[in-house]
Amino acid sequence: MTTAIMNTLTEDEMMLVRDTERDQLAGLDEDGLLELHDRIRRARNKYVKLYRRQSGLRVTESGGRGKANPKGTRDRQKAEVFEDALARVSRAVAVAAKASAQQLKAERLQMAKDSRNTDPPRPSRPPAKARPGRQAVDRSPDSPGLRKRQASSRAAGARRQGGRDAR
Repeated sequence: MTTAIMNTLTEDEMMLVRDTERDQLAGLDEDGLLELHDRIRRARNKYVKLYRRQSGLRVTESGGRGKANPKGTRDRQKAEVFEDALARVSRAVAVAAKASAQQLKAERLQMAKDSRNTDPPRPSRPPAKARPGRQAVDRSPDSPGLRKRQASSRAAGARRQGGRDAR
């Protein structure tokens, strides 16, 4: 950044740009970086919007974009300053997010490891006896009741399939 561009910044804007220096970014956590990223993005958008609006108005006055271009230099340069600052903060946010994700992954793996069942398997229990009072289902293959239920089930399936095929 040249000194001329930096001299056009207000004190608040200058402080915002200074907050993006490497040693300042190192002291911020992920939430602080995201908040700074948002502030810088808003400042950059402000000057981009100003430049575009004023340049668009100047085109009709001066008769062309080439002639209108030099008059919007200050806003364009401020937008570039904030764009560079935004890139620095974005890189810092990416590094912080990656570190945070790795930390969370390590915590999840540790929790899963801690909750893992490491006890030896227990011997299996004998099967539970059938409860008295329940009606026993007739499972003999030659039972007339069983054949009737099987035929009824097949017929119901055929009716369902026929209804689907008719659609």
